[in-house]
Amino acid sequence: MKVFIDADGCPVVDEAVAAAKKFQVECIILCDTSHIFEKDGARTITVSKGADSVDYALVNMVAPGDVIVTQDYGLAAMCLAKRGVPISQDGMVYSDANIDSLLQARYTAKKIRMSGGRLRGPAKRSKEQDEAFVVSLTKILLGASV
Repeated sequence: MKVFIDADGCPVVDEAVAAAKKFQVECIILCDTSHIFEKDGARTITVSKGADSVDYALVNMVAPGDVIVTQDYGLAAMCLAKRGVPISQDGMVYSDANIDSLLQARYTAKKIRMSGGRLRGPAKRSKEQDEAFVVSLTKILLGASV
């Protein structure tokens, strides 16, 4: 098992690295050239800047049982297809049971934005969200069902 972090725009990089280090699981941070990450306890892979370049690099490295920290529903779906365990920065574990509705919601939001509509952005991140993420990731790393 490895922990992969889709680090571009990820607010829980430090928490994910700390959890992987605690459980002695290899941690790999992936980012593009517009971001620089150097974290003790993790290996960083930097890929060329480009649309979805980090996503494709990451999904090509995932093996069954690997944990993937991402807020990207498309990447989560690709990782599920490879039997990875994707988790959001809020601690939600993506699964076959919820990915279709998440992808549909993303598609609907994109249609609204492309037609000139506006949607509210996310609320300010809370400490509770960080704590929920750590709890879910810990359960996964312990092998418990989430």
